[in-house]
Amino acid sequence: MERAAIVRHLLLRLAATALCLALCGTVAATPDFIVRDHVGDGVFSAGIEGPASGPDGALYVANFGRDGTIGRVTADGSAELFVTLPEGRIGNGIRFAGDGTMRVADYPGHTILRIDPTTRAVSVFAHLPGAHQPNDIAQAPDGTLYASDPDWNNVDNGQLWRIDRDGRAHLLESGMGTTNGIEVSPDGRRLYVNESVQRNVWVYDRDAAGALSNKRLLIRFDDHGMDGMRCDADGNLYIARYDAGVVAVVSPAGALLREVPLKGRKPTNVAFGGADGRQVFVTLQDRGAVETFRADRPGREYGHRAVHAD
Repeated sequence: MERAAIVRHLLLRLAATALCLALCGTVAATPDFIVRDHVGDGVFSAGIEGPASGPDGALYVANFGRDGTIGRVTADGSAELFVTLPEGRIGNGIRFAGDGTMRVADYPGHTILRIDPTTRAVSVFAHLPGAHQPNDIAQAPDGTLYASDPDWNNVDNGQLWRIDRDGRAHLLESGMGTTNGIEVSPDGRRLYVNESVQRNVWVYDRDAAGALSNKRLLIRFDDHGMDGMRCDADGNLYIARYDAGVVAVVSPAGALLREVPLKGRKPTNVAFGGADGRQVFVTLQDRGAVETFRADRPGREYGHRAVHAD
């Protein structure tokens, strides 16, 4: 009986340990949307923008130390200069093309720049004649780019551009509000554009040729501004709420799902990254820093393959 009791005791302990491990694993796998610093104060200028995860897994952010540069941030938050742009060029939105080259919205030069990741050579990919200041860019699954183009001297004079894969630019709409954040849905069938001052988020239908139609209001906020946006794999929009100090998560139907409180007050943009695509990086103008938190879905570029990577 004594031996049997010992065996039962050991089995119970093993079962308890297994249960504990299972529960601990579940807790560890559950994202909590709690923000922490990834890059500290003042590493980037007040013009901090971008950001975008590159094919090498690093995060690339505009305006490292001073305007007119691009910084590279490793997984542990170490930041270094990646490239200095030509004189008079200042980057804003960043995306990576399918061939691994970087696309950067250059707002003083009214162009989209192309940067070779190996040689770090900078060239002009597209000219946007008549642009105010190309701000943020979104890339459709087929490689087509879209650019927001606000006019901060006339807040009701924003524009919207399409840039084809060969670099040809097309003005799609003018007379908008202060067009800023821009993103394409995971299936490529929707384009989202927000207006900072007017606090509107618009959604368009997008066809196979990249043309837009059926513009309608997705959501409008009553206060504060908006800046960059990114979609997760389910099509939920992560919106930098400038001066509100939060990232708002909005469903494809326009429902506000949650707000993620930040340390800084002035987020300028967001990007997904990390080993499983579920790490969200937020650039903060008032801190010159990058904050980060875990999401419950990967970014749209990562698809659903990484949802249960933990």
